[in-house]
Amino acid sequence: MTIGPGMRKTALPKGFRVSGVNCGVRRYRPDLGVIISDRDAVGVGVYTQNEYKAAPVLYCQGITPSDGIRAIVTNSGQANAATGPTGVEANARMAASVAESLGCRSTQVLTASTGVIGTPMEIEKIVASIPELLARATDSAEAFALAILTTDLIPKTVTTQVELSGGSVCITGICKGSGMIHPNMATMLGYLLTDATLSVEVAQSCLREAADLSFNMISVDGETSTNDTVFLLANGASGVSVTSESDLVLFQSALVELAQILAQSIARDGEGSTKLIEVELNGAPTQELARQAARGITISPLIKAAIHGEDPNWGRILARLGADGIPGDSLDQLTLAIQGIKVMELGVPVLFDRAAARARLKGDTVNITIDLPGGEGSAKAWGCDLSQKYVVINAEYTT
Repeated sequence: MTIGPGMRKTALPKGFRVSGVNCGVRRYRPDLGVIISDRDAVGVGVYTQNEYKAAPVLYCQGITPSDGIRAIVTNSGQANAATGPTGVEANARMAASVAESLGCRSTQVLTASTGVIGTPMEIEKIVASIPELLARATDSAEAFALAILTTDLIPKTVTTQVELSGGSVCITGICKGSGMIHPNMATMLGYLLTDATLSVEVAQSCLREAADLSFNMISVDGETSTNDTVFLLANGASGVSVTSESDLVLFQSALVELAQILAQSIARDGEGSTKLIEVELNGAPTQELARQAARGITISPLIKAAIHGEDPNWGRILARLGADGIPGDSLDQLTLAIQGIKVMELGVPVLFDRAAARARLKGDTVNITIDLPGGEGSAKAWGCDLSQKYVVINAEYTT
């Protein structure tokens, strides 16, 4: 896979073009982006479970799944959430403006917004910039990746080729996310594009599984947004279909791996973060409990603060596992390692070199491994440390 955080060029699948421009909502860098498919594409989405949904989420839920999507337009700086009927109208105008320029129906254009909740969209600036936006479309992901950022420090892109029985297909992913991250599908915006031919049903199934194993297993601050959306577009431009069981396994594996790379990039870029936290938990009584407990470690402010301070305070991890429902008899046989150093084995604390543990915690990735007895549930989750900078960023977010 080719990973493109930063400014390395990331190729798009055949038949896709993207663009990003500054329409004047933000004072610097692009703030309006579009993904265009040169032909009708299967388009599916997974959306926030927050009960208060932004206008673009409600709109996209109403028109997906679809086999006729031509574009996704995204604005940053204004979330278009808690904006009432005016926000619904602005979202419709944004979609209609792109559709008119492409010569398609509004229902063939998906929308997404990111930024401050409750701020009315400056829709006149957006609509006025649509012609320039479409005219600048290219086959490189970076312009769009920049246009969708908010507090992110870097654009996030990745691409891969998958060899199937009928030939090669490309999958490219683009996402944004840094704060208000606790996916319950999913606290961020994600765009997965492929030139493979997929049915609507297969595309929806593939996306749900990929999101569950990636975006739904990250957390920065335990907050689920009003705008969470991940799309999958499949336009079939490669001429290669995903139909056989063996091809589906290969395609799904690549899609999950790509989504996990993007998800980790969000966690690593969490507001104020200095370290990525990776939690691997095995042996829980159920899969659901494994996912809950693994994510619980990445949510805990106590654990996140300890990791930021490079303090191997493993008791906080044990306590959090119990709080998240891991049974006491399982915890009595727990084996726990931090950065490869065992601190508990079969429920008994292990004497370890704390200075050596602190030294290992200075790395930019912290691994926590939890082994429980006998159960079949396992999960991986990703998060980040909690720094003073996170407080500063969010204390001054709108001022």
